Amino acid sequence: MAYLVLSNGMAFEGTRIGAPGNTVGELVFTTGVVGYLETLTDPSYAGQIVMQTFPLIGNYGVIEADFEGEPALKGYVVRELCTTPSNFRSQYALDRFLKDRGIPGIAGVDTRRLTRILRCEGVMNAAICDTIPADLTVIRSYRIESPVAAVSCKTPQVFPAEGETKYRITLIDYGEKRNIVRSLQQRGCEVTVVPHDTTAEAILQSGADGVMLSNGPGDPKDNVFEIEQVRRLIGRIPVFGICLGHQLAALALGGNTVKLPYGHRGANQPVRDCSGHRTYITTQNHGYAVAADSLGEQAVVTYVNANDNSVEGVRYPSKRCFTVQFHPEACAGPNDTGFLFDRFLAMIGGDN
Repeated sequence: MAYLVLSNGMAFEGTRIGAPGNTVGELVFTTGVVGYLETLTDPSYAGQIVMQTFPLIGNYGVIEADFEGEPALKGYVVRELCTTPSNFRSQYALDRFLKDRGIPGIAGVDTRRLTRILRCEGVMNAAICDTIPADLTVIRSYRIESPVAAVSCKTPQVFPAEGETKYRITLIDYGEKRNIVRSLQQRGCEVTVVPHDTTAEAILQSGADGVMLSNGPGDPKDNVFEIEQVRRLIGRIPVFGICLGHQLAALALGGNTVKLPYGHRGANQPVRDCSGHRTYITTQNHGYAVAADSLGEQAVVTYVNANDNSVEGVRYPSKRCFTVQFHPEACAGPNDTGFLFDRFLAMIGGDN
């Protein structure tokens, strides 16, 4: 037996899964029907307890080739955990994955009700524990601290292009997903992944043709040093930002970010192209958004969320820079927006 205890005092009884021990984190929900392996290994979930809204999780087991990074989440919540996966690629069951990586979890709770609570009240802190605590101070006072530094690589890594090398790209790792690297490699790019605290001068001196700002966890405003480096890069080299990278670019150019009530997480987020009539289905994982009214005249909003009209993409024509809030490299997820990598390479080639 285990309990999921919310910071508002509500408690849900369930069955312990995964690793033993208590854990505290920010409780968020994700709406993906598939892709739980990518969710569990996405560094952007650092410091959070992740709840799956889809009721049955683990049915195709664990396939390590599908991992996006090292797990950084604090806990896992599901309605039902499949213990007998059926998939020719499956290597072992999901519960073993959680145990091996020290991730406490809980199953058998009403995830539909929990989702409605978070949608109405906003994301909140929670604990997975063996007994309901009398004092909720530890839960209520929890804050995610320095998550980017925790998940970023410590030393640079170079990944060769597939086939002929067309461009050399530096990817700043704020918590990058591996499919960003693969998406660039497939397009003939040699990719150098560098730590989050790499200086702009070092990147410019490396001879890179372009810079990618990766996804990552936490409040974008906490990354003061990183924002300053992005400010020094934009306008001097082509830049493409994804998710946290999108937010850091906006902050670097004088914009602002705000926390959303419950964020956008899942593989079914509709994004409208402001230049036409097309809507893309995208994968997203973020709790903050760029404030549209904070962007100056140098910025052009290119995409908005079809559900809440929040900013999903910005182009800075005079700076050779564009950014998106969603994940064009989505895996598993829709591939509607993979063309953005091609657009980035075209910009490097001189097409603004």
